[in-house]
Amino acid sequence: MRYPSGILFVILISVLFIGCDKQSSELKIENEKYTLENGLQVILHKDKSDPIVAVAVLYHVGSNREVKGRTGFAHLFEHIMFQESQHIPQDQFFKKIQNAGGTLNGGTWNDGTIYFQVVPNNSLEMVLWMESDRMGFLLSTVTQEAFMNQQSVVQNEKRQRVDNEPYGHTSYVINKLLYPEDHPYNWQTIGEMEDLRNATLADVHEFFKKWYGPNNATLVIAGDFDNEQTKNLVEKYFGEIQRREEVKPLDPMPVQIDKTRKAYHEDNFAKSPELNIVFPTPQQFIKDDYALKFFGELFAQSKKSPLYKVVVEEKKLAPSVSAYQNSQEIAGEFTITIRAFPDKSLDEVEQAVMEAFKRFDNEGFTEKDLSRVKAKIETQFYNQISSVLGKSFQLASYNTFTGSPDFITTDLQNLLSVTKEDIMDAYDKYIKGKPYVATSFVPKGNVQLVAANSEKYPIVEEKLEEQSKVSSSAGMEEIKVDKIESAFDRNIEPPAGPDPLLNLPAIWKDELSNGLRIYGIEQNELPLINFSVTIRGGLLLDDINKVGIANLMSDVMMEGTKNKTPIELEEAIDELGANINMYTTKESIVIDANCLSSKFYEVYSLVEEILFEPRWDEKEFERIKRETIERINRSKADPSAVASNVFDRLIYGDQNIFSKSLSGTEETVNSITIDDLKKFYSSYFVPNLSAITIVGDISDDKAVSTFQSLELKWKKKEVEMKEFPLPQKEQKAEIYFVDFPDAKQSVIRIGNLSMKYNDTDYYPATVMNYKLGGSFSGNVNLILREEKGYTYGARTSFNASLYPGYFVASSSVSSSATLESVQIFIDEMKKYHGGIPDSDLEFTKNSLVRSNARAFETLSALRGMLNNIATYNLSFDYVKQREDIVRNFTQDELKALAQKYIQPERMTYLIIGDARTQLEALKQLGLGTPILLDRDGNPL
Repeated sequence: MRYPSGILFVILISVLFIGCDKQSSELKIENEKYTLENGLQVILHKDKSDPIVAVAVLYHVGSNREVKGRTGFAHLFEHIMFQESQHIPQDQFFKKIQNAGGTLNGGTWNDGTIYFQVVPNNSLEMVLWMESDRMGFLLSTVTQEAFMNQQSVVQNEKRQRVDNEPYGHTSYVINKLLYPEDHPYNWQTIGEMEDLRNATLADVHEFFKKWYGPNNATLVIAGDFDNEQTKNLVEKYFGEIQRREEVKPLDPMPVQIDKTRKAYHEDNFAKSPELNIVFPTPQQFIKDDYALKFFGELFAQSKKSPLYKVVVEEKKLAPSVSAYQNSQEIAGEFTITIRAFPDKSLDEVEQAVMEAFKRFDNEGFTEKDLSRVKAKIETQFYNQISSVLGKSFQLASYNTFTGSPDFITTDLQNLLSVTKEDIMDAYDKYIKGKPYVATSFVPKGNVQLVAANSEKYPIVEEKLEEQSKVSSSAGMEEIKVDKIESAFDRNIEPPAGPDPLLNLPAIWKDELSNGLRIYGIEQNELPLINFSVTIRGGLLLDDINKVGIANLMSDVMMEGTKNKTPIELEEAIDELGANINMYTTKESIVIDANCLSSKFYEVYSLVEEILFEPRWDEKEFERIKRETIERINRSKADPSAVASNVFDRLIYGDQNIFSKSLSGTEETVNSITIDDLKKFYSSYFVPNLSAITIVGDISDDKAVSTFQSLELKWKKKEVEMKEFPLPQKEQKAEIYFVDFPDAKQSVIRIGNLSMKYNDTDYYPATVMNYKLGGSFSGNVNLILREEKGYTYGARTSFNASLYPGYFVASSSVSSSATLESVQIFIDEMKKYHGGIPDSDLEFTKNSLVRSNARAFETLSALRGMLNNIATYNLSFDYVKQREDIVRNFTQDELKALAQKYIQPERMTYLIIGDARTQLEALKQLGLGTPILLDRDGNPL
């Protein structure tokens, strides 16, 4: 895992490299920057397109400010910052923001830590009150108990994302081999388990005092706000916070290695061998860094690239390849990653990489290739700034790492000025013939697959018996910190203004004579268009005895057309700066596209060509079959993927198509022929089961006139939708277990078959579920994560479509807490039958209604709304209708729905974990003896 981890999900704040033509090269994000007396840098960006505002605070401290033996502190402190502060009670950061209709999160990476919120603009003052309180008034609340709780949460995050994942330790080994012991990139952002256990409260306090001052932070406010009023609020809440000691900037520390270093590891979870080849490269924002980004694209990221041609097409060693320049503040690295087929030697893969380098030397690339890569970038730029949050990330990142939020213009020009000579020079300087680090991660017991001359790397893995050990900091004395005085009473939460009115955009609808429905929204904020064609069917229309046809078909249809080879189609898309994807879901096949509005007609012509002139390329068909089988086999090494697949099978039963994976099985995929794809295409690709949704800088007249060509090309045909039986299960709970020996976590799935999306109870049931487990502030998460520290997150939800879905409670918990965690789920579900406090019901209503202010900001969000309308035949104002459901929701409704749809005594329980230590104990639940299954869900 080469990315930073956030409190709920990964946030990577990286520099955004953008490109466009001369006319648009001066595009920038308008902003005003100023600095408070205490050193806090403030950036304001006005955007009145939606009644929302984003607030982001980026502290210039990441794992690169830590020291050996005290790793993981930056990330650990990110978690602690969400606990409480002097004037904000425990667990209220999330609850207050969600109650306002907002969202919040944080992220830590090598070079920085960021905290952010997006809220309706009437709650801006509350956000500034809260964000300033944890910047200036935190330490008195960082107690031993609070610290140890988040210590446990972070340990579980590491177990989930590193220890319980295939190839999870790859970055650890690479960084140890590439960087010297005293280099700030030698260790992982998540930290080492021993360091996390040995961290003390005193260490944490010292970390905050050293790095979390206003003079080491950038505050960005982006969105719809009053400029002068906001400046006054910033001064009021942040101005009195004391400046801390000055932070000396880090100088660049690029590394060199004197010889190639190779290491291997036998991975407990991997099904296939993986080779990583990493070259040390320079830090971000210098000429060679830009050039190496282009080299990665040209060397590996297209069908004509040397690495792809040699490894994938010719030698058939792997289903795909990847190469990229990882730009960081003080050093960079160029990484090649190849996850080979199970029986392929990584020594052979390494030799193939060297062959690809020679081919690059001999063949090079053309100016057209370079232009094609640059052509992708303008659309990417607009997509990155399509939300106020995206703009706040950009502004904060550029300001922190370059000193100016306006560096975006310079960055763009640096990118546009990269030449063929620059790329070749950087390749010669950092890659060609240079020593590198190589890691071979192979399935346990398959040491014969490692690259030659590799040495076993001594990875220290946590033992299951250690999970219940008390942190060594438990016996430390409590640290008392006096409360800090303020010039005003910060205990008083600022009142919010009136809620902004929900202003749904105008939706238009048309229908062609062949039954094809078209839904659209015109939105002119950015010169972008986002559209899709959705054809009902997908897995639902697959042959239950030959599952995988629909999925293979949508993959193969992106591999060229009658008039374009696979390479020519790929280049045609890239030259337009567009993204076109085709994929299969349980009930549909979708092709979607994103492009500049100026390129819409050309992009749509390509979509039409893909849909109606398939190439049925036999060579690509065989390649994709191999890739699909490899993906199926790899999924059996991932506990979460196994949990999802086996749970579907248990819920729906073997006679129902939804018990099957979209990809099928190795056996079914091997049996599929290209004629099967053609038959599916001719039988089920019909306009009267299809809808187009389009959002962006285009009028309804222009859109409809473009799509009218489909009336002649696409003939109406009747299709009978398949019906499958639903299981008639006994009305009692059953418990199942899948063994992953030595798993550091247990994956829990608990649930039962439930409703269709259009059921009158479906949306009310999602409202009912919100406080149980539908949000971070749900009861199960507050107990299992915030109170117990057993997990990184716990949720409950209803999943549904046109076909009946299911209710599911899910989490990944430390192995030693498996039994207690399942029992907590059971207890909380039963307790929910009696209702919730009125304050929690009010919180649910506020969160769901007020969040609509930010729910339709981006083109993808608007298209999602249109897809709901098209798929489920909803009214154009269904969002407002649902607001009325929420506002009128009562305790009696909540109790009735909970009792009807959440019945733990009738649910299916599935645990994926270490049977040796966990299986026997689960008998104490009173659910009977757990039934042992294999990773496909077959009884053992």
